[in-house]
Formats: sequence, C-alpha cells, structure tokens
Amino acid sequence: MTQLLLVTPDKANFSELSAEIEKQGASVIWAASGRQALDMLAETTVDLVLTDETLGDMSGLEFVSRQVAVNPMTNCAAVSSLSAKAYHEASEGLGILMQLPPGPGADDGQRLMTHLNQILGLTARTNK
Repeated sequence: MTQLLLVTPDKANFSELSAEIEKQGASVIWAASGRQALDMLAETTVDLVLTDETLGDMSGLEFVSRQVAVNPMTNCAAVSSLSAKAYHEASEGLGILMQLPPGPGADDGQRLMTHLNQILGLTARTNK
C-alpha cells in the first residue's frame, strides 16, 4: 500500500487532500512539525512526504532540504504560495515532485496521486 507522510501543524490545512488520497487507497500518517517528521522518517519508510508551507519550527522548503540530506530517494511535494518562477528558484536542487497551493483540495490530491503513481510505476519497472 502506498503511504504518505503529511507534515503540517494544522491537519485542517490538508483535510480535503488527505480524504482524496485515502479514497484512492493510500494510507496517510501525520507529523505536526519538521522535527517530528524527520524523526519519523528515521524509523519509517514512506512513498511521499508532503509538507505545508510553514511548520512552526521551520519552513516547508527547509524541511525538504534537511530531509533530502538524510534520504534523497524519498519523493517530496510542498505547499507554497510562491509564484512558479520564485518557487523553482527557491527549491532548485531539492528534487521536489510538485508544488501545491495553500489549502490544497481534492483536485490537488488527485493530481498528486497521479504523479506519484506514475513515478512508483516507473521505479517498479526499473527495479525488476
């Protein structure tokens, strides 16, 4: 089963998105801060981490930067209110799968799962 870690200090920010992810058959686990998520990732393997824009103890992009340093093979997506150009510049080199808007909804969850399933399908074929 596909498993996603959603990192946000307020679960309501991802309520529609998480419902869509679970509707598509994936499981969701939660972390309320960047530090908690990093600790969880040291113990748990997930298929994708989605981070909110601000986490209380660090920004979402700072979290991804720290996470990539520990495990660069984990797929990541991030919520950001930056323009596409500013986001690209801020996240360059982090290998983030996609940018989601603040308060992502069910449609964003559907797009995220489509991209993730494509990547997981490619990875499965490559590993055979």
